[in-house]
Amino acid sequence: MGYLLGIDLGSTSTKAVAYDLAGNIAASHSVPAETKHLDSDHPDWAFWDPDIVWNSTIAIIKSVLDQIGNAAEIEGIAVTGMGMDGVPMDQNGQWLYPFISWQCTRTEPQSRAFSQKIGAQKIFNLTGKQVLHIDTIYRLLWMKENHPEILNKADKWLLIEDFINFMLCGRQATDYTMASCTSLFDQKTLKWSDELFESAGLDKALFPEALPSGTVLGGVTAGAAQKTGLKAGTPVILGGHDYICAGLAVGAFVPDVIMDVTGTWEIIVRTLPQLLLNEDIFEAGINVEAHVAKDAYLLAGYSPSALMLEWFRDNYGFEEKEIANKTGKPDWDSLMEKAAQAPCGSNGVFFLPHLAGAGTPDIDSRSLGAFIGLSTTTDKSCMLRAIIEGVDYQFKDILLSFERALPGSIQKIVAVGGAVRNQLWMQNKADVTGKIIEVPALEEATTLGVALLAGIGLGLYTDENDAFRQTYKEGRIYEPEPDRQKQYEDYYRIFKKMYPSLREVNHDIFNRFKS
Repeated sequence: MGYLLGIDLGSTSTKAVAYDLAGNIAASHSVPAETKHLDSDHPDWAFWDPDIVWNSTIAIIKSVLDQIGNAAEIEGIAVTGMGMDGVPMDQNGQWLYPFISWQCTRTEPQSRAFSQKIGAQKIFNLTGKQVLHIDTIYRLLWMKENHPEILNKADKWLLIEDFINFMLCGRQATDYTMASCTSLFDQKTLKWSDELFESAGLDKALFPEALPSGTVLGGVTAGAAQKTGLKAGTPVILGGHDYICAGLAVGAFVPDVIMDVTGTWEIIVRTLPQLLLNEDIFEAGINVEAHVAKDAYLLAGYSPSALMLEWFRDNYGFEEKEIANKTGKPDWDSLMEKAAQAPCGSNGVFFLPHLAGAGTPDIDSRSLGAFIGLSTTTDKSCMLRAIIEGVDYQFKDILLSFERALPGSIQKIVAVGGAVRNQLWMQNKADVTGKIIEVPALEEATTLGVALLAGIGLGLYTDENDAFRQTYKEGRIYEPEPDRQKQYEDYYRIFKKMYPSLREVNHDIFNRFKS
């Protein structure tokens, strides 16, 4: 039996999963992702070490192959992961500077200056992108200002998935969805934008050729085979941006399927049968990007989400960690049980989920997080539930922006991502939005989606529809509870006042402490 290997370079873990052609998991392994703070003068600056990224990939592949028992059974490999983070490479294929993580705020001044120079709507009209300081162009502008000697030495700038593909097969290329993350890619032509490269004073030759997802790049090199245990010559197929690959696995490559990815980021996706760039979409704070599906585009609204709960767990979840160490019970289970003890509305505690800035619809990299409504009766359960409610109000914001930008009401959403295992969170999504939430019976939609791209590229599936039909598994439905839905409609009006009320003070704090 042959298997397809999907590799996901995520913000919290690096993961490999082998699937049979029916989408069943044959083997999997993951290791934690390691965010590094390598500059003592700037402790907030966040990096990914390229050697660690590659060594982690080697480790997970080895583990999966050990479980399978025969490397020759891997029919093909495809890589997915986070989008904007890239690394400069010299002509000898050696990296010159570590990946600047999307968690790093250092490029905010460059994003503000360039967008003021060019115009945010002009950037959108060319690339489909809102102004997000994490996009690749602003990393390059920061590098140009602070380390021009590195850019002068650089032969290519490889996004993180493209770096792993290069390490596996020796070919430098990217796909349309990853190119869309750069804010340098013309969505009308599916080529690099001469106008934006010229305006930024950057060399277009820095970027490799952009190709459709599912393109066979080449075979695993002898050197990579020796390190990973893969069979030399195993096909490496071009994947795509993580959440878009997940859309392939759940059928979100047709317009009537709305997908919600709830992980470190919350991402809402709606497929377009053809490119659509207009003022309504721009004003709604929505991005337009290429899809991994052939000849398709998508609307994407995104904001940081589970990152908020990860922050709370890491800094205030000591009690739950102690329980986990003593009993083996996952600390997330204890935290969610604690959150469930608080009533709907968290006893008047509200949370603004902007620890990493504001996304759709209020694009603002200088906005910061906040709890309001704290009193002497506020306890840990109220704060935990307030975080969940805050990210779900934000989720509702994104959905409403979609409904404003395109005619028609959204009735049902297919949800994927790590948070779908959390029943409290999923039910709260339904209650806050008044929408039906469907959670497919898929353990890892992202790795499945990129594995399906490998299968399509190799001709093991005829197209996206064939791959979806052979692998999709229906799961659980969450419907809004009417009384809670009515309560949340009232509480949402309070939440909507938070960002405009705190914007000026948050900008002052950001300028003094974060810039």
